[in-house]
Amino acid sequence: MENLSIISGHLLEAAFISYLVGVILFTWSAAKKRQRYLERFAFGITAAGWLAQLGFFTLRWIYSGHAPVSNLFEFMTFFGMMLILVLLIMYRFYRFPLIAVTALVISILIIGCAAMFPREVAPLVPSLQSHWLYIHVTTAALGEAVLSVSFFVGFLYILHETNQEKQHKTARVIEGFLVLILSVAGYVLLAFLFRMFGYTANVTGAEASIIYQLPPFFVPSDTVSSPFPIQIMVPDWLRGENAAQKFNTMILSLLAGCVLYMLIRIFTRKRIGAALQPLVRKLPKNALDDIGYRSVAVGFPIFTLGALIFAMIWAQQAWDRFWGWDPKEVWALVTWLFYAAYLHIRMQKGWQGIRSAWLAVIGFCIIMFNLLAVNLLIVGLHAYA
Repeated sequence: MENLSIISGHLLEAAFISYLVGVILFTWSAAKKRQRYLERFAFGITAAGWLAQLGFFTLRWIYSGHAPVSNLFEFMTFFGMMLILVLLIMYRFYRFPLIAVTALVISILIIGCAAMFPREVAPLVPSLQSHWLYIHVTTAALGEAVLSVSFFVGFLYILHETNQEKQHKTARVIEGFLVLILSVAGYVLLAFLFRMFGYTANVTGAEASIIYQLPPFFVPSDTVSSPFPIQIMVPDWLRGENAAQKFNTMILSLLAGCVLYMLIRIFTRKRIGAALQPLVRKLPKNALDDIGYRSVAVGFPIFTLGALIFAMIWAQQAWDRFWGWDPKEVWALVTWLFYAAYLHIRMQKGWQGIRSAWLAVIGFCIIMFNLLAVNLLIVGLHAYA
């Protein structure tokens, strides 16, 4: 079984490298005005990476004895794999390399972020020992992946339509969103560097100690001792498991994202949105709008099945109630209501174009908040995830 674990790890690394190569090739293709041979090669490399990740998923299932979607590392890698699967299917119908670049970059960041969480295989808690684990979680992840396509094209649509020659609110919002994306890359970079040098910091509290992998600027309110000279107590309402440590990671990641953003600005000598716009302007905006609407129309019923219906059936079996207002349940409902409103406004009010694109971006932010903030910072029955 140990050999299977090593092989599966190498397969995930191979997938990650393949996706990086795919980003380079698809970007080159977009810049070179649709070079068909580059597109085919990029598609093949990406597909090979997805098969490698599927091998990782299969081997981990074999040696763990259960579907590998039971903790944050496993779910995020699976979610990234679903994003790539949706991309590969979509690309057979809509051959726009820049959409593929956007999807691959987000998937790489999600998988890279997942790799920073504990990878150990642990026995399932009793509530997870059900076949509904596979049905509920995998269907919900697939639904979220399809819905995320609306963000990819929506963000490109906004870049397409925004006047980058002037400084205004929309341009600032775009730059702020790019900082958030770079913050995820900053987290991966920081975690990799500090892990490479073996850095840890033991923060002792009144009841327990917490091991930090990054410098502990933010510590629990009951901290007794910390090896770091600067200590900022986190608010008492952050009561999730190791919430102070996770809040510390979030703040440091944002700072790293700001540094990366400034470095790119110095290199390009303009806003990142302005640097990207010449490539985005090559895309037909009506096609972007159509792809965004179709992705929500397809992803919404899948998400409804996985995140609500199957989840309620599992909740009845595990906890003897269909609904309990757990934070994860509440935010799954918020996500569902948002996309239901999106479809209603789109069909009844005729919201298309830029307004529809902004809704798609907001929807993806809700998905990411549900994935990360709810799991990491808020106490609930899904804290194990």
